[in-house]
Amino acid sequence: MLESNVMDEDWPLLLSLLPKRWREMARETEALKGLRKDKDEAIYLRTLLLHLACGYSLRETAVRAREGHLAELSDVGVLKRLRKSKRWLHALCCGLLEEQAAAASPLPLQAFRLVDATIVQEPGPTGSAWRLHYSLHWPQLTCDHFALSPQSGLGTGESLKHFPVAVGDHLVADRAYSHYPSLAYVTERGAKVTVRFNPKAIRLLDPKGQLFPLAAKLRRLKQTNEVACWALQVTGAAGQAPVAGRLCVVRKSQAAIARAQAKVRRTASRNGTVLQEETLFHAQFVMVFTTAAEFAPAAVLELYRLRWQIELAFKRFKQLAQLGHLPKEDPESSQAWLYGKLFVALLAERLIQHAESFSPWGYDVAPASKPKPLAGV
Repeated sequence: MLESNVMDEDWPLLLSLLPKRWREMARETEALKGLRKDKDEAIYLRTLLLHLACGYSLRETAVRAREGHLAELSDVGVLKRLRKSKRWLHALCCGLLEEQAAAASPLPLQAFRLVDATIVQEPGPTGSAWRLHYSLHWPQLTCDHFALSPQSGLGTGESLKHFPVAVGDHLVADRAYSHYPSLAYVTERGAKVTVRFNPKAIRLLDPKGQLFPLAAKLRRLKQTNEVACWALQVTGAAGQAPVAGRLCVVRKSQAAIARAQAKVRRTASRNGTVLQEETLFHAQFVMVFTTAAEFAPAAVLELYRLRWQIELAFKRFKQLAQLGHLPKEDPESSQAWLYGKLFVALLAERLIQHAESFSPWGYDVAPASKPKPLAGV
């Protein structure tokens, strides 16, 4: 009985955390179009969350919705509702992000955007796969942008072009984004970028326009934890303006070098490729390229370490929100399910923020309908 009462109390609280226009969004995206009954947006959403947030199967969702007097549905009916709700779930995600940005306090002087992508794969060798492009604000660690794309195809790979960039932004990314198109895209928009350097994907020039002798420079670093920094340019195709920046490098410890070289050997063996000596040589160093001029080399290397926070965010998604495996077969259902999982994750973020300033009695006090004179209190 207590569990039922708690659920009845918590549901209005959860609804209060939704975007202000969440009911209108359902109508505008036609999520409820064609329903002869159960046209209440709250009941509709609660049924979807049984599947999306609780992780129940389609059949179990249908049973629980029926036993909870929410809706009379079959498992196929739940799937159809989920598919119809794709645009609504996407709008709910965008609404949460917009309200979060509007309510956020001004960012500190040193604010960064941590960006990365992860693959969400349907189980089985022929399952569909999607790439989730995600951006977190540091130090708030709140999502400021997300996008979905197929895993393969033109323009679907890891690129900073998947993220909107504004003047003053500073993006921090892994080596997959270490290529000229991404770096040029960010700098052309008046923003800064710091990425793990990939020597196989970028051609370097010194400030005079001559080929930068990277290997010769790296061989001068003999001591563990020795740091070096060089001003250089990243080149693109003929006629494209180079991107100016600095390459900050630190030599790893002997133990870290052994682990890194063992990892590249395993990767080459698993992929059936010939391991080049150059790859083993580069594994001795951590190399970070940045277009930011205000940080010392050691600070640039420390800045790159912040990127691990987005890896932890993906881990939370896949373990807590069960985002790791995609249990849908057609593209419409897959995208709807992914938007639903993102909505659950973003709603959880808002719930955590709300809990940090929660009242001791467990809910917000509703304002009085009419102001009362002090003498009458």
